Amino acid sequence: MSPMITRELVSLDVALGDDKAAVIRSLAERVVAQGRATDAGALFDDAWAREQQDATGLPGGIAIPHAKSPAVTEPALVFARLAPAVDFGAADGPSDLVFLIAAPADAPQAHLAVLSKLARSLMQDDFTASLRAATDDDAVVAIVAEAIGEGAPAPAGSPSATSTPAAAAPAASAGAGHDPARHVDGRPARIVAVTACATGIAHTFMAADALTSAGTREGVELVVEPQGSSGYQALPREVIEAADAVIFATDVDVREPQRFAGKPVVRSGVKRGIEQPVQLIDEALAAARDPRGERVAGTADAGAATTAAASESFGRRIQRILLTGISYMIPFVAGGGLLIALGFALAGYTVTDNAATIIIDNSLWNLPTPTDGLSLGPLGLYLGSVFFMIGATSMGFLVSALAGYIAFAIADRPGIAPGFVAGAVAVLMNAGFIGGIIGGLLAGLVALWLARLPAPRWLRGLMPVVIIPLIASIAASGLMVLVLGRPIAALMTGLSEWLDGLAGSSGIVLVGVILGLMMCFDLGGPVNKVAYAFATAGLAAASADATTPYLIMGAVMAAGMVPPLAMALASTVLARSAFTPVERENGKAAWLLGAAFISEGAIPFAAADPLRVIAASMAGGAVTGALSMAFGVQSLAPHGGAFVFFAITPFLGFVVAILAGTVVTALIVVALKRWTRRPVEQTAAPAPALAGAAA
Repeated sequence: MSPMITRELVSLDVALGDDKAAVIRSLAERVVAQGRATDAGALFDDAWAREQQDATGLPGGIAIPHAKSPAVTEPALVFARLAPAVDFGAADGPSDLVFLIAAPADAPQAHLAVLSKLARSLMQDDFTASLRAATDDDAVVAIVAEAIGEGAPAPAGSPSATSTPAAAAPAASAGAGHDPARHVDGRPARIVAVTACATGIAHTFMAADALTSAGTREGVELVVEPQGSSGYQALPREVIEAADAVIFATDVDVREPQRFAGKPVVRSGVKRGIEQPVQLIDEALAAARDPRGERVAGTADAGAATTAAASESFGRRIQRILLTGISYMIPFVAGGGLLIALGFALAGYTVTDNAATIIIDNSLWNLPTPTDGLSLGPLGLYLGSVFFMIGATSMGFLVSALAGYIAFAIADRPGIAPGFVAGAVAVLMNAGFIGGIIGGLLAGLVALWLARLPAPRWLRGLMPVVIIPLIASIAASGLMVLVLGRPIAALMTGLSEWLDGLAGSSGIVLVGVILGLMMCFDLGGPVNKVAYAFATAGLAAASADATTPYLIMGAVMAAGMVPPLAMALASTVLARSAFTPVERENGKAAWLLGAAFISEGAIPFAAADPLRVIAASMAGGAVTGALSMAFGVQSLAPHGGAFVFFAITPFLGFVVAILAGTVVTALIVVALKRWTRRPVEQTAAPAPALAGAAA
């Protein structure tokens, strides 16, 4: 490829305007003048849009406006040493060294990697000193070319000889490694970090180097994963598992965040990682020691690291894909189910008959005809109809969201559209959530295969937005319609009829036992989520005449509340001395988490003592599931626990079932701890409870 910087792209000791907009516009015009872009205005607009997201001025008199723009035909580095300096938003004053980094919108990874080298070099004092000392344009070109790997190495000791980022990191100070403030459990703290900016070219890598260098100085074991446009090398799973805390210095979403689930986390913009790395380290250490601090949402089982994908077993990969779909589906179910429950509470069960007609033909100033038996009369009927229809619409996305995000887990964004379509076709064919799962898998696999096909450059831009959605939708949805839909629909019908036949018989109690065991087996993990997904998927087909899905939902929610409530009872009331101080503190929080149906409230206890806690939880969950079915407890809401009491009937039976399971689990875990005692001081302090969804 052509050199990214030439003497024609260098300006020394010049005045390019009074503000940064004028400077960026002038540098963009220089790119066009050298034939590397077609439209200076378009390049300026893209660079200015990036500037508006976050100022590109950095400490030390540096500024790096940058953009990926369709107007750029060939990557370019434009350098200006300004006189006078211009304010680019740096905290310590105006900038005199300005690089405009211009990259094509579809820049290959090799180009982006070279640009990231420049950003990392800007973190080195000797590199910027060399730029300020350069006497002519050719000297600047030589300095920059060497830094980005395009020039011959400069003689040792010359101003242009720059160190690699790793070599440039200062050695730890003599006492840093022994500073107790930087230790966790008697050893140097272990921190992992992710850096990412909007374009993934400059700030991403500068923040990574700043954090790495600060970690070395402070005597902390800090490993960074820069997530740039040129790709990223995911941190090894064992490094993440050993970390005491996580730093997310990002301006965009972290890729695969579930890898860090449960870890104490500090979040900031990427620029703060450049300017205040030591403060971020201090905050991460404080988070690691705070049992109530923020944790990365999700569960550790929710997905393995991307780096493990190549060696991931087939079963593990399928599990990760399905759990991704379920995790994205749950918000549709939770919100929709609660709205439907509110609709029933306000307008009665008959709202299903004419809710759509009521909200179309009426309004707040034209209420429907009064209905006997409703506490709020016409207003209740109207609002109940509104809530019901919004909830039913949300629930209507259940299977499509499941299929769409299963496909997303396989093929990333190109899989979403064909997955959603396949899920909608599964609903059309009455194939239910099983059809959604199969449709999502098909759509994802076809999209992944298409994405990996070599395509000419002129076609690459159309692949993710036209070609892949079109062909993958035809393939996956076509198979659902022509081949798979009817057999799956017959299976779903048979399953529903079997469960309906069990209602009112002793067989339904056995179903409750099985669901209770599943909900308490891994506390928010794969087995728990399968049971929860089974229950919530049934709600879409439930009605006043077909109540079996409500029974299943009631048993699942009641059993899922048992583990955290039981751990709270055992650790704060029955046997405080059998638990560590941190566990007792977590036990206080577990009361609320359990009442809200957040099974993960028991994870800190299970992490420290898995065999006894999980065994006791399963026993209590089985009791609660059986009693819930025996009492005929129905839950119209998919989430919320005791806080959605208005959607649970009979609520007294729900409470009795939960109390019975909670007492059973608490007594068993206390007995196991006393009869098979293990010194609590030898038990690793568990991670605080996660504030995630129970499902």
